[in-house]
Amino acid sequence: MRKLRNRYDHFGPDGIAGARRARHMVGVIVTRFAPSPTGRLHLGHAWSAIRAHDFARARGGRFLLRIEDIDGTRSRPEHVTTIVDDLHWLGLAWDGEIAFQSRRLDHYADALDRLRAMGLLYPCFCTRAEISAASLSAPHQPEPVYPGTCRAIDARARMHEPHCWRIDMAKAVARAGPLEWRDHGAAVAADPLAAGDVVLARKDAPASYHLAVTVDDAAQGVSDVIRGRDLFAATHVHRLLQALLGLPVPAYHHHDLLVGPDGERLAKRHGSPTLAALREAGEDGRAIAAMLRAGRLPITITKA
Repeated sequence: MRKLRNRYDHFGPDGIAGARRARHMVGVIVTRFAPSPTGRLHLGHAWSAIRAHDFARARGGRFLLRIEDIDGTRSRPEHVTTIVDDLHWLGLAWDGEIAFQSRRLDHYADALDRLRAMGLLYPCFCTRAEISAASLSAPHQPEPVYPGTCRAIDARARMHEPHCWRIDMAKAVARAGPLEWRDHGAAVAADPLAAGDVVLARKDAPASYHLAVTVDDAAQGVSDVIRGRDLFAATHVHRLLQALLGLPVPAYHHHDLLVGPDGERLAKRHGSPTLAALREAGEDGRAIAAMLRAGRLPITITKA
């Protein structure tokens, strides 16, 4: 991926301090599309990218492209190339250079150090199987809520063992106090406790999605986060991290998802038709974008 990074990589003001400096752009609308290069894009990605692009363009703002390639074991450079080609095919142009999360690991480490210095992180040595066996499942959570097994242990003698870093959610919420964000203009009370002690870093992922996206949106001066409603629950955690790290709070716009005939959202793992396949079959990407803008969906796809 080196060639692509050398050509595209850029990330505005760097680090936590840089995120605070980015506030000088108050009043400028900035949105972003931030796919992971772990597979090819599908119509659900196009739907979200178009909404973020058009929101910014309609308001004279900026639309950014960020590649969330922090998962080094699954990210592939060929998927970055395909993402770029797909967006060009749809007629979507972004402002500035493409940003890569894999170039910003030191900034995530800085955020982790700050949270650790506040006494809000602890190492967890539990395996996925142990967590599943000891947890109660929670609605809308991709994994069982962590029961806090390692929260109070003395970990000093075990730091050589594989472990991740979790946030002590109860302690963090007590420190931050009541929080809210705005979604489609309406106030939403933050309830990060429902997520449990989420992972913020592990050996194979130096920063979790929660941490990286929060730090990066602030560093890039993103004013409006436009993404699928499947990420609504994650926003509770993001709002807490913003408060703890002293970061600005964007406006949120969680939109409907595109779902297949089985009622499940379109996803790479479910074999949804990819934009690359449509492009390679000779389909007109700009016509497909116009169809999505007009709400005209293929007969087997609906909004939910």
